[in-house]
Amino acid sequence: MIIYQALKKQFLDDVFRNDIEQIILDQYWRRTGRKVSPAEVKAWASSLGYMGKVLHDASIPDDCGVAIEYSIPQTAKRIDFLVTGKAANDQPCVVIVELKQWQHARRTDKDAVVATRFASGEAEVNHPSYQAWSYAALLKGFNEAVYTGGIQLEACAYLHNYPEDGDPLNDSFYAEHVSRAPMYFSGSAQRELLRQFIARHVRRGDMGEALYRIENGRIRPSKSLADALLGLLRGNPEFVLVDDQKLVYEEAVKQAHRAQTGEKRVLIVEGGPGTGKSVVAVNLLVGLAGAGLIAKYVTKNSAPREVYQAKLNGHFKRTEISHLFTGSGSFTNCAQDEFGALIVDEAHRLNEKSGLYANLGENQVMELVRAARFCIFFIDESQRVTLRDIGTRESIERWACEFGASVTRMELSSQFRCNGSDGYLAWLDHTLQVRETANPELDPRDFDFRVADSPNELRRLVEEKNRERNRARMVAGYCWSWPSKKDAKAFDIVMPDHGFRARWNLVKDGSLWIVSEESVSEVGCIHTCQGLEVDYIGVIVADDMVVRDGHVVTRPEARAHSDKSIHGLKALARKDPQRARSEADAIIKNTYRTLMTRGMKGCYIYCTDAETAAYFRSRIHTPEAPAIAPIAVLPPHAATTVAANSAPFRILRRSEVRPFEDAVPVIPLKLAAGQLSAQWLDDEVDEWAAPDGVSIGPGMFIAQVVGESMNRKIPNGAWCLFRRDPAGTRQKKIVLARHRDISDPDTGASYTVKQYSSEKQPAEEGDWAHARIVLSPMSTDPVFSPIVIEAGKAGDVAVIAELVAVLV
Repeated sequence: MIIYQALKKQFLDDVFRNDIEQIILDQYWRRTGRKVSPAEVKAWASSLGYMGKVLHDASIPDDCGVAIEYSIPQTAKRIDFLVTGKAANDQPCVVIVELKQWQHARRTDKDAVVATRFASGEAEVNHPSYQAWSYAALLKGFNEAVYTGGIQLEACAYLHNYPEDGDPLNDSFYAEHVSRAPMYFSGSAQRELLRQFIARHVRRGDMGEALYRIENGRIRPSKSLADALLGLLRGNPEFVLVDDQKLVYEEAVKQAHRAQTGEKRVLIVEGGPGTGKSVVAVNLLVGLAGAGLIAKYVTKNSAPREVYQAKLNGHFKRTEISHLFTGSGSFTNCAQDEFGALIVDEAHRLNEKSGLYANLGENQVMELVRAARFCIFFIDESQRVTLRDIGTRESIERWACEFGASVTRMELSSQFRCNGSDGYLAWLDHTLQVRETANPELDPRDFDFRVADSPNELRRLVEEKNRERNRARMVAGYCWSWPSKKDAKAFDIVMPDHGFRARWNLVKDGSLWIVSEESVSEVGCIHTCQGLEVDYIGVIVADDMVVRDGHVVTRPEARAHSDKSIHGLKALARKDPQRARSEADAIIKNTYRTLMTRGMKGCYIYCTDAETAAYFRSRIHTPEAPAIAPIAVLPPHAATTVAANSAPFRILRRSEVRPFEDAVPVIPLKLAAGQLSAQWLDDEVDEWAAPDGVSIGPGMFIAQVVGESMNRKIPNGAWCLFRRDPAGTRQKKIVLARHRDISDPDTGASYTVKQYSSEKQPAEEGDWAHARIVLSPMSTDPVFSPIVIEAGKAGDVAVIAELVAVLV
């Protein structure tokens, strides 16, 4: 998502003639529904004024594209400023500019880490050059248009308040990073150097075309840690560590080496789901082992280790794998300081006792701290899911003190799961009533969250998503027993009212269920998915958590007798009833919170209780913006007549506007479906409009849409902004499509506006073809049915334009 985009000429107008910071603030609110701090608005005003001075020169083309605040897909990271155009080789080019308000910095002894002053005091952060380069690498990794589309990326940092000499940021210690992303500082001479850097890469304008390709480019499949593990162990840089991930990694490396000859050290890293705890942990294992330390990756839960080991089988010997990955119960008899470093992932799951019968050792936290010169514990206390879990910050600190180890605490907050949506996690906590947040409703644009009407619908959604990459699975609360453990023909999860039955995953594939090709029909539980991730997760919310009169009620008695996670609860209840209720409530809510955050891209749930399902649905807010409706057939000048009276824009003449910079054409959709081309839009349309609060660009037009077949998204008679010739994937987008077999239910015409989806099948010579195309209504009236174009005719469907925004 791009908050602001324009051509250079418009950007300079907004900087020097308008309040650029207010324009961006308004756009940010419209696009995200969220506010920003006054300090950030002030930073926009300052930094963008300086960028206006940089671009205010004939050496940089007037028709190059400018974008501000671009959110990198599937992350919570935003790129400050982008300039787009054509390079000397005529390839599309994007220059990324990381903007900083800094006035002071201090060199550290950690790679790519500096210290600078903030209002709250001095803090260590990424070097500006490393940050700019890492964001460029993220953009390339997550955006198909950049990765495969020939778009050249160049990165730099502009510290417009920083002393011109740049010390110590340009110290030779940081030379590798500065060479990849140069820095520019205060003063006219540095401003000229930055101008030359941009002009050297952006030789010609592109009318913002690269911005369009990036904004609408297909999101690349995200890389899982399990799939990247082999490359990591072979020394390949599979992941770019960004921001706090890099800070934690470098601090851990420093402490690990110092602990070998100095005092014993413990580092506690707290972070929620998807913040990269396991990515940092495995990168540390590789880095420390490669530096000669005796290091191990430790987890209590066997599922992640078994998945990792399965990925490495055939490439490493079993003994080599077991030397790197081990369980938390392996240290009961270890001598003190036997290991150089222990990297403890999912440390909140540590238990007191070890062994199959929990009869070995004294305390796993104690045994781990005792066994190594350096221990790093990655924890999230909100993922404690059994009564036996003792891995708290307090217990780790207590045992570190017992062994005379220094303790450092750090935090990971950058979100790389749940589509990079911090808002989804806050909404989930609020909805589960774990804590009060500012997110009582979920915007489905942030994360693909749905409530299924039946378990069969949930299974269908998961199986459909699994066909993409074998990365969608179903999980459930542990409210069903496990008869298939003894009888392979039996089913465990049975819902007769829906004709649904399924087995727990442990019989055939065990902990490898999450990667096994044939296991999508099985259902996992908290013990086989914690610490792992998929693209889409389907969660059966069972009777152990229901909603009554708006209150989330946990019911441990609904758990299956075979569930060991609350073993001992009855005994605890006899001693301390209040604590038992509190512990059970936390465990059950933590379980569902953990299950519902396993998905990188989406989470679908089915609730066995109807009131609970209604509660979740009531907390999903579908915005009225970007959507679309059936096409109206209007007389050639009808749109102008209505627009003049009631439309959310003012009609202008061609001679009064700068086409596609400050206005777009207004045309009937009938003409758009038949005559739409760049030349026709520019030359033949005389009525133009400047819509309020919406960024515009080449190929866009406004048209009125009437009818009820899409009324869940677009009101009958709404004015909509479209973009012709959409690039990238069309899946689930709402488009203007034309085909001779279409008969639109509202107009009877051979064109329609519907939600597009397609199924593909292999064709000759490794290519693919459409098996069928489905154009679906989105209406409150069930009379409307999808328009299906079957194979043989699907290739003739013309997608004319895609919806950009509903203006009213």
